[in-house]
Amino acid sequence: MPTTEPNTNLIDVIIEDHRAVDGVFAELETGSASAERRSQLAEHAIAELVRHSVAEEQFMYPAIRERLTNGDEIADHEIEEHSQAERVMKDLQGREPTDPKFDQLLRELIKDVRHHVEEEEWDILPRLRAACAADELHDLGDKVLRAKQIAPTRPHPAAPDRLPANLILDPGAGLIDKIRDGLSHRSV
Repeated sequence: MPTTEPNTNLIDVIIEDHRAVDGVFAELETGSASAERRSQLAEHAIAELVRHSVAEEQFMYPAIRERLTNGDEIADHEIEEHSQAERVMKDLQGREPTDPKFDQLLRELIKDVRHHVEEEEWDILPRLRAACAADELHDLGDKVLRAKQIAPTRPHPAAPDRLPANLILDPGAGLIDKIRDGLSHRSV
């Protein structure tokens, strides 16, 4: 039986990540999960968002800068949105779901991320698809998937978010985060 390789087109990879995180948000929004489950879901969402953001900053945003009209402005705006979300995640991380600030921060994060996703999916990704060749989009998708495997799993708001510093420092932060995750029995 032939195996099919996963679709590594950058646009599809990014949208798949968006849908996965929104699924976690939807479960959190029901409010029906136990406190332990809400904590696990929040930690999972944080880890996935950090990995996603790091990969976008390493590979998608440089392509935006190079390929799109006003690419620098667009990438800078998107990076600022990542920074804002990362500050919220840092404040949310480790909070107990019984803490009144937990729900407030979670609502803020969900609102910010959904706004960011809408901008990307309705404006930026279609423009990037039109500006890049199919093989380039597949190459970028492969790079994003690989970057996510070694990316940090915890927010680091002060970490560099631009080339080349992020390419150099993010894998080290990712390794340290994975060690911390293991020691704290954090499953993400």
